[in-house]
Amino acid sequence: MTYKAEIPYGAYWSTPFTRWQGSFAGLHSVEFAAHVASKELAKRKIDPKQLDYGVLGFSVPQNHSFFGLPWLTGMMGAGQATGPTLMQACATGVRTLLAGAQEIEVGMASTALVINCDRTSNGPHLYYPNPRGPGGTGAAEDWVMDNFGCDPLGGHSMLKTAENVAAKHGITTALQHEVVLRREQQYRDALKDGSAFLKRFMTLPFEVPAPNFKKVTGTIEGDEGFGSSTAEGLAKLKPVADGGTVTFGGQTHPADGNAAIILTTREKARELSTNKKIAVRLHGFGMARAALAFMPEATVPAAQRALDQAGRTFKDLAAVKTHNPFAVNDIFFAKQSGFDLMAMNNYGCSLVWGHPQAPMGTRSIIELIEELALRGGGWGLFTGCAAGDTAMAVVLEVCDA
Repeated sequence: MTYKAEIPYGAYWSTPFTRWQGSFAGLHSVEFAAHVASKELAKRKIDPKQLDYGVLGFSVPQNHSFFGLPWLTGMMGAGQATGPTLMQACATGVRTLLAGAQEIEVGMASTALVINCDRTSNGPHLYYPNPRGPGGTGAAEDWVMDNFGCDPLGGHSMLKTAENVAAKHGITTALQHEVVLRREQQYRDALKDGSAFLKRFMTLPFEVPAPNFKKVTGTIEGDEGFGSSTAEGLAKLKPVADGGTVTFGGQTHPADGNAAIILTTREKARELSTNKKIAVRLHGFGMARAALAFMPEATVPAAQRALDQAGRTFKDLAAVKTHNPFAVNDIFFAKQSGFDLMAMNNYGCSLVWGHPQAPMGTRSIIELIEELALRGGGWGLFTGCAAGDTAMAVVLEVCDA
């Protein structure tokens, strides 16, 4: 199918992603997202008053984030726009895109801001009162660390899901490391010619604001904290879990940042596009859930459902992007889909530039669009797993308007 909502070419952006406790560690993620959105809309000469809907996604709460999307749009001068705040862990990027598309599909909105942000740095430490506890004491939770380390359904960590899939499908450490080296090589293509690929959607050098957003405290040239591995260095690493296969080199790192995409009607997309000859059309969404503690497996059925809705197959795809918190994810996906393992994730992916959760999928979708534009058009897929052994996927097309 073809959704009524289109992404105006160029009407999207991402900050660099910075490794946790880095340059963005002191910035309130929702306020930071509003700050960046105001600048990026102005850069594209898009009046915030044109927005009549918005969707905010995050996975790590911040002070006052209870007020969600209306607070964010109010801060950026789009006080007329309202909408929900959604959370689906690492699938939030696709979930919020679908929410925006659905609103336009049924005629309840014409121009939507889909914006996602997260700060894994300095995550909240929560206390849950329990008057019936011993001495009236309650329970405590470190939002980021405790949830990385334990799925409450099975008591296992995220790492365990990758190890389960590796064991089931015979995925070795050596092959995981081959994928890491290839992904870093692909990311280096994005850094060529002064980060020309990244500058297609990212303002660089990037000015890092003070926590009060009233002055600039410094600049960064791009993503902060990505690794540069060697075959020899990776070979020296031991698996994190005893008897396992996944090393620290074969997985991503937590990060901070935000990203956004504008959705609108086909007619208005030409008006807001930075290149009126290019159209970006949405054709399919998919969601799936794998067996308990086999999270990476969910990406394939989610992708298949998105392709089914789009009326396409894996063979029709010119480009594939994945959320790959573990190299295991890509190896499993390639085995099941038949897509070339070493041709996926050109120009970058979360395995390399990090894992700020909600905005991760949004940036991947933006990079997918730009890769297809450089190819002269074609069909593309993004798919990514999320906490709870789930995944979401989207199929889109870049074509002549």
